[in-house]
Amino acid sequence: MDASLIIFYCIAAFILGAAFLAVTSAKIFRSAIWLLFSLIGIAALYYWMDVQFIAAVQTIVYVGGIVVLIIFSIFLTHNANDNMPKPPVMRQVFAGLASLFGIALVLHLVYHHSFTKPTGAALNGDVANIGTLLISTEKGGYALPFELASILLLAAMIGCIVIAMRKGSANVNSVE
Repeated sequence: MDASLIIFYCIAAFILGAAFLAVTSAKIFRSAIWLLFSLIGIAALYYWMDVQFIAAVQTIVYVGGIVVLIIFSIFLTHNANDNMPKPPVMRQVFAGLASLFGIALVLHLVYHHSFTKPTGAALNGDVANIGTLLISTEKGGYALPFELASILLLAAMIGCIVIAMRKGSANVNSVE
């Protein structure tokens, strides 16, 4: 086992540990902080793979933007110190079964895929090529996933505003 593989396993363990704590924490603010650590680990994985531009984008957009937006939304809509309500037993059973199905699917794909090294040309990682791919609508372009992610973020922000307005109007009515 060489040092590179040890570093990969350390980064992977960090990502999985932080992700596990993000979904099992009882406090919503702590879950958001563990999500932050998990996304930092993913940026570290990109740095390990020597894809600095994608790692920088991961750090700026997800760690610097999305997690801050999530934490702001938590403070706007919830009391960050309260424990999250315990889900009903049926929902826990369904979540457990869905997790087991996901694990089984991933293991099936890992064991039945050859994972051979690509024989084609290496990925051109310069910023101009990445920028061209991000706005390209041709085959291999990422304009559609980029736009879908922006629509998803817009829907999340609208949902936060609706929840905040609903809670705000309930508080106004109780004062009168």
